[in-house]
Amino acid sequence: MHRHRFNFAGRGAGTKHSVTAFTFGDPDARPHVHIQGGLHADEGPGMMVARLLADLLAVAEKDGRMIGTLTVVPFANSLGLGQILHGDHAGRFDFYDGRNFNRDYPDLAERVAARVAHDLTLDEAANRALIRTALSAALQDHEPVGPVETLRHHLMGCAMQADVVLDLHCDGEAAMHLYTQPAAWPTFAPLAALTGCRAALLAEVSGGNPFDEAVSGPWTALSARFPDHPIPLGCISTTLELRGRSDVCRDMGMRDAQAIMDYLIWLGALTGSVDLPDAACAPTPLAGSEALTAPVAGLLSYPVPVGTQVTAGQVVAEITDLDTGTVTPVQATTSGVFYARPATRIAEAGKRLGKIAGSVPFRDGALLSP
Repeated sequence: MHRHRFNFAGRGAGTKHSVTAFTFGDPDARPHVHIQGGLHADEGPGMMVARLLADLLAVAEKDGRMIGTLTVVPFANSLGLGQILHGDHAGRFDFYDGRNFNRDYPDLAERVAARVAHDLTLDEAANRALIRTALSAALQDHEPVGPVETLRHHLMGCAMQADVVLDLHCDGEAAMHLYTQPAAWPTFAPLAALTGCRAALLAEVSGGNPFDEAVSGPWTALSARFPDHPIPLGCISTTLELRGRSDVCRDMGMRDAQAIMDYLIWLGALTGSVDLPDAACAPTPLAGSEALTAPVAGLLSYPVPVGTQVTAGQVVAEITDLDTGTVTPVQATTSGVFYARPATRIAEAGKRLGKIAGSVPFRDGALLSP
């Protein structure tokens, strides 16, 4: 195991931050899998699972089970970990400018295309190596300004040379679910089965350039840009949502970490054998996910738990008016799995009340919540 600590300056004079990464196995071995938790720093389940996973991998390495390279970043956002206001932790948005820590990663596709356009061949392996070199060079040409951009730059540098990237998150309250690109689904379907995902949301581009798409997106973009040259999916990624914010438990985290260990066996990164369970869901388009919103303000309650299959017209949420006692029902207009909802129970008009994974696309543009 190699431990690397990346130190970088904070926004204020004299302030500093750091991010720690653990690398297991031969750094030149394949497959290379990058796993990180806590990019949204108020989401504890991913940090717990990543930390426990690092402990399991340390044992696996001592036992000689490493085939590939494993990189684990247990807490990817030390800036967000320090954002505590009046006793409440707020790690999703940067206090300085309000930007989401998991948006606005640099899109390197055009820069890489310019670098490789005249050097691509009919050799897929050679094109893979060429593009990986060009990605590193393009990232180095992108000069970060300020601590958040520096953090984005560092995390991309850690991840984009990997074959497979797992970005661990959670929702307010949720069933296990994941987001990925359609071409990556065959590789992540076993992960969804092993972790018991109740929804798998697929989109080529979800909007906002989040971390997972920033590291995998250039490969699909370059393949479309140069159709006469064999360009593989040199890096595929997923955002794995580990239920809700309050689901921070060592026992539960260990089960999730062990499921990811089984997935690493399936990928061929670790020795061993694994039996895949039956899938708990079929993939659906992210463009078919309904985001319920509150038509009025009041106290919020739910007659159905997350993970429930609901039908169009079914009441999914209820809002109680504090003055009159009137109850306003909120109905689904899409049939599918009710996979996520907020952790709070006080609603303002326009508040997002939950998400339903429908099978029929009906949205376009930015598909992710802010």
